[in-house]
Amino acid sequence: MEHIFTINIKDILQRNFNSNAVEVFEKSQLIQYINEKTRSAGKGSKARSSFANLYAIYVIIEDYIANGFDKNDDYSKYEGASFHKLLARQRELPFGSKLQNHALNNRMNSEFEKYFPSSDYKPILRDQATNRYWINEHLLNVKVGKSTINISKSIIEIIDEYVAVKQDAFQRFVASCEALQDIDSSESAKVEEFITGLLAPNVDARLFEIVSYSILKYYYHEHTIIWGYEMDKLNTENLKLYKTGRTNANDGGIDFVMKPLGKFFQVTETLDFKKYFLDIDKIQKYPITFVIKSDEDVENLKKKIQENANKMYSISAIVDKYMACIEEVINIPILNKRFKEAVQKGYLNLILDEIVLQSKVEFNYTEDDVEI
Repeated sequence: MEHIFTINIKDILQRNFNSNAVEVFEKSQLIQYINEKTRSAGKGSKARSSFANLYAIYVIIEDYIANGFDKNDDYSKYEGASFHKLLARQRELPFGSKLQNHALNNRMNSEFEKYFPSSDYKPILRDQATNRYWINEHLLNVKVGKSTINISKSIIEIIDEYVAVKQDAFQRFVASCEALQDIDSSESAKVEEFITGLLAPNVDARLFEIVSYSILKYYYHEHTIIWGYEMDKLNTENLKLYKTGRTNANDGGIDFVMKPLGKFFQVTETLDFKKYFLDIDKIQKYPITFVIKSDEDVENLKKKIQENANKMYSISAIVDKYMACIEEVINIPILNKRFKEAVQKGYLNLILDEIVLQSKVEFNYTEDDVEI
């Protein structure tokens, strides 16, 4: 399949391999996989970016090159790259601060197998006992005629190029937000339309989380709770929503928390019940609200989660116990409704300001970064 970024891939291969470029593109399963994973390059900041699996490949190949294995034949004797080093490197990369271990451990290999079910090779090799990792060198060496071409450096170049394209798209997104901050209040409909457009199933997961947080923060802003330890000493306090951080590994799987209710929120885009149950287990079956990136009706969403769980668990009491922990489900229509209510209360500009602020924090932008 060819798309707008395929041209960039072919240009890099042409620079590196001249007349062999076309054959390398056609014969390399790894490049074909990367070609599939970079389809969002031409779809702007809102499209899903697929950094996790790409970065899993990237950091292992980077380690491969750093140790000179692209130029010698000693890789089979290498002790492997350590998990902690690879994960730390992933999180240093643009858009990588929230990445976890899933892609390195299994997800990348599983997806590769879906694209190439008859392939003899898994891209990432792992020794669970030592927690060491290797790239499958068979996928880096492409036979062209009588020659064998190592594509490791080209893969690094391709992923770097894709990241640069996505960075440019996000920079333009932030610049667009900032331009909207300056428009006259009489044109507020443009701002509303822009933010509503970010509440869609195909929006990048992190952007959706940022927009969801910004809306819910100001939706709850004027809601109050009366509480206290003694009836004659009660407190009236506004509900405050907090974003718990940028690195999921440090927040127990919780995206937002509300004070003083202690309500937990998790943003997700999957209907895989195992993900929901895992999040519930992480917080010892404490009640949790799921914000789901879907237009589907809330009751249908909950029904699908429960039906899928029932297929795996033969004991309904187990499923019921987990389902009881789902305090609330917020889908895209509910977010749109709460956005309109917050706008009616005069919070439109504050919501936009929050989106700009959180985007800059999330994507490591400075004021210089967003100039275009």
